[in-house]
Amino acid sequence: MSKTYDSLHMGRSSIDLYSNDVGSPFVNITSFAAYVGGSPTNISVGAHRLGLNTALLTGLGVDPVGDFILNFLNNEGVETKYSPRKPGHRTSAVVLGIEPPDKFPLVYYRDNCADIEMTIDDVLASPVRDCEVFQFAGTNLCKEPSRSATMFAAEVARQAGAKVVLDIDFRPDQWHDARAFGVTVRSAARLVDLVIGTVDEINAAMLTDTSQMSLTHSQVSDTKVAGDTASAIQQFLSMGPEIVIEKRGQHGARIHEKNGTVTEVPGFPVEIYNILGAGDAFGAGFIYGYVKGWSLYRSARLGNACGAIVVTKHGCANFMPTMPEIEAFVESYGGLD
Repeated sequence: MSKTYDSLHMGRSSIDLYSNDVGSPFVNITSFAAYVGGSPTNISVGAHRLGLNTALLTGLGVDPVGDFILNFLNNEGVETKYSPRKPGHRTSAVVLGIEPPDKFPLVYYRDNCADIEMTIDDVLASPVRDCEVFQFAGTNLCKEPSRSATMFAAEVARQAGAKVVLDIDFRPDQWHDARAFGVTVRSAARLVDLVIGTVDEINAAMLTDTSQMSLTHSQVSDTKVAGDTASAIQQFLSMGPEIVIEKRGQHGARIHEKNGTVTEVPGFPVEIYNILGAGDAFGAGFIYGYVKGWSLYRSARLGNACGAIVVTKHGCANFMPTMPEIEAFVESYGGLD
């Protein structure tokens, strides 16, 4: 039997305040544009714009920021009725400076955060048994009750026949100890069919010695993790996932399968305006192809195209491309195949 939802996305949501003074140092910013953000939220929007029937499981405060996010998502057509309001907790916020090509100072405001308050009861009230793909973010696992709720959701979704997708989503300042990130992600790996992450995220998930990690939280590009990426990927594949997708920015993506097959998927070179949201756009594109039964190569190629478009834009969810926009964009590159 077919499922009601193509994909259910679980995790953080936020209001994203992006600098309008592109190229200016953070201390000189005079104004911000307000968008919707949060990795699973962005992916739910991106996948829906491409044509999937998506639902979102997040937590929102009883506050105007929660109203702002719900208004946008409802206008987009993402199903939000499974995203509860959490009295006494606040919807989170993100503030970003934009200094292309490689400096993007980022500050999270997630104290007393509503989406970390997602519970097992919230999962049971969601369509976790009624989706083709269940996708969650690694940040879900940083605190309780979201941690156990997410693990429970992955278990139930898999038992119901859904494919479980983990976007590693490593945000060092959301963890009390960076080593706890690796321990927790590794414990979740047995519940996952497919992993998506950058080289740094994949390495961080397998590290036990954080002396190899640079954790300067004010700038996304400062989170660098030394390690043997090939070995880290093999460790992931030995823990349960059938596929690990290595996001490689302008170089595209690399698909690693448990059977040893490695597939290079070229990207689409563009001029970078803002890197935030590109990885989420990739996830949306890949999940679309995955649900539709496309080859892994073509699914990742669509993901690369979505990411390439978003890095030329100002924000994340608000700028996710539609399929006609993708088709027009890839034409000059020879298409997706």
